[in-house]
Formats: sequence, C-alpha cells, structure tokens
Amino acid sequence: MKKSNTKSMGVKTTTSWKNALKRDWQLYLLLLIPLILVFVFSYGAYPGLRMAFMDYKPAKGYAGSKWVGFGTFQKIFKDADFIRALRNSIVFNISDLLVGFPMPIILALILNELRFQKFKKVSQTILYLPHFLSWAIIGSVALTMFKPASGLVNIALMNAGFIQEGIPFLNEKWHWAVTYLLIGVWQGMGWGSILYLAAITGINGELYEAAMIDGANRWQRMWHITLPGIRSTIVTLLIMNLGRVMGSNLERLTALENTQVKDFQYQLAVYIYNKGLGTGKFSMATAVGLFQSLIGLFLVLISDRIAKKLGEDGLL
Repeated sequence: MKKSNTKSMGVKTTTSWKNALKRDWQLYLLLLIPLILVFVFSYGAYPGLRMAFMDYKPAKGYAGSKWVGFGTFQKIFKDADFIRALRNSIVFNISDLLVGFPMPIILALILNELRFQKFKKVSQTILYLPHFLSWAIIGSVALTMFKPASGLVNIALMNAGFIQEGIPFLNEKWHWAVTYLLIGVWQGMGWGSILYLAAITGINGELYEAAMIDGANRWQRMWHITLPGIRSTIVTLLIMNLGRVMGSNLERLTALENTQVKDFQYQLAVYIYNKGLGTGKFSMATAVGLFQSLIGLFLVLISDRIAKKLGEDGLL
C-alpha cells in the first residue's frame, strides 16, 4: 500500500518595496520625521566629537585649534573635581537603580490586581502626572514642602508627635541624598509602570484560570505567572538602565541644589556644565561626555551578553 504524504507545504509570499511603499506610504512618511530628527540632532553632532582631542578655541575653530590627542583625557583624569563628580555620579546612579528600578514593577503588579476599574484608571492618571512636571516645578514645590521650620512635611510630623524639631531634608547632605532619591522614584515610577502593564496584558489569561482552578491565590498567581511573563521586559529595561549609570540629570540636580549639599550634588552633569559653559573649556566638557557615552555603551554590551548567557533574549 502506497503511503500518502500528509505534510503540508507552506506558501511563502513576498512583498516588493514598491508595493509596500504604495500600500503604507502614510506610515513611512510618519517614520521619516523622527528619523530626520535623529540624524540631525544625534548623528549630525558626531563631527563635533573631535573637539575632545583638540585644544579647542572657539575663535580659531576646528582648523586653527591645536590637536592634542588624548591629552585632554589625561588632564580630566587628574582633575580632582572630575574624580569627585565621577564618584558622586556612580554612587547616586547605582542607588537610583537599586531603589528606583523595582518600584515601577511593584506598582504595575499592584495596579494589575485592582478590580475596581474606575479607581484603577484614576490612580494611574494621578501616578503618571509627576512625569510631565518639569524639575523646576518639582524643585520649587519640594523646597517649600521640606523646609525645616515651615515646611508642610515637618509641620505634619511635629504635630503628629514623631519629631521634636524640623528635619533638614534638603539642607543637610545625608538627608538630601535620601530625599533626592525618593523624589526621583516618585517622579518616574508611574510612567515607568506603563511598559510593565502593557507586558502584563500580553500574558495568556488561560494561565490565570488554570491556576485559580488549582487553588492558587493572588500572590501565587502574581509570583508564578505575572512575574515570569514580564521577565523579558524587566531584563530589557534593566539593560537600558545600566547604560545610564554614568549619566546624570542636570535639571534634577540644579532644581534641588543649595550650598549645604554641594559635596553630593556635584555630579558629572554639573561638571560638564561648569567646564563647558562656565569656564569655556569645551574640549574637557566634550571629552567627559564622550567618556560617559563609551562607558554606558560598554555596560549595555556586557549586560546584554550576560543576559543572553542566562537564557534571556537580551536587547541587541
């Protein structure tokens, strides 16, 4: 008896660029706008990086300025202000990562478990709003609320009997460090939870139904279904955040600065601003910016490689 071949043959279809462009020309047009902005403001600035290897003088321009090679880098690595700014940036960015990275995940898990939809939507809106406030507004509100004598927070704590005198939240460097980190968490955790909530919606609902039939409670469903379901998103965002360990936010730092906390507030963003625009040492500022970018790229590549070794998809 002759055996019949029951294997189905797949039909491969291809679409030419001409047909794709004709069909989706509106989408390609919309994509063209951000591409142009990236090329103009990102790639278009690359020729200016040669300033890091020159003793750049604005009056002489690139043609008249002296080429010094890695001399500028040797100078900044010996600069005590750079060492202090580098140390502060690394400490605060790692602290930001340890404190701030888990919070959007926890918030997304909590929001996902809410069953009253109207309350959930209102909560999400309230939590997203701080992301859209400028650091100038956040800084002015924080300085008003955390004043040692007349700030709302200290008055509430003293009236409740928790403290006898005002806490210098933003006027003493150690208190400032904790306040600085917590304000950053408050400002970013609502917006950061959006990606995790989107990833949670992609989890198959049948998994939850099967777990409920087996008697799993909410905590067990969250731990064994929700968290593994968004693990790839967590790894991807962690890799991206590791690339920012060398960075710092100038707006955030200047909004919360004062003379009493200069030891901790002086980070790489402040160093670059002071050297570049403050004293006109554009070569040093460019060299520090290039150093930050290269270290960030190195951290992303290393963390991506480690993630792939551990069985994750990684970023690249």
